[in-house]
Amino acid sequence: MTNYGTIPTSSHPSPPVDLEYISHVKHRLKAGLATRRPWRSMFDVESMSLPKGFFDAISRIKTNLVYFRANYAIAVLSMLFVSLLYHPTSLLVLAILVVFWIFLYFLRDDPLVVFGHQVDDRTVMICLSVLTIGMLLFTHATGNILGSLLTAVVLVLIHAAIRRSDNLYSDEEAAAATEASGLTSYPSS
Repeated sequence: MTNYGTIPTSSHPSPPVDLEYISHVKHRLKAGLATRRPWRSMFDVESMSLPKGFFDAISRIKTNLVYFRANYAIAVLSMLFVSLLYHPTSLLVLAILVVFWIFLYFLRDDPLVVFGHQVDDRTVMICLSVLTIGMLLFTHATGNILGSLLTAVVLVLIHAAIRRSDNLYSDEEAAAATEASGLTSYPSS
């Protein structure tokens, strides 16, 4: 009996793919990105106007930074990524840090607990930002990093100042009320 033309098989079965884990990660990814506001809403031209004064600008910045914080984090990380394209070591460090961002900030279901104390989202974001900047500065791409971060902060503050904040939460409250009543309305185009 010859075995010519047969493909040898392994005597050990391959490990089963944990589909439940993959499904859970997909669900967490979708839920984590759900905190991101729609980009169309963020860049709605009708909602852009110059603030009436200094205190109006400060109020808009505070409101928009909270409301669009996930969008701003994605934008800053993207600008940082583009600035590091010619620094492979820094890009590798950023890729590893983005994994931390994804699992510790964007995909968390439960509040982060460290040494028995609950840590809020703002503290996690600040710590991850400091860790990201610190680790990237060790890769000797200081000029690119500081330049891109300065540009990103200026662009975020300009957007936050000119984006009117008077219609942000009313849309969510109206959507929640419509959803609770079982009525559905579609915007006309």
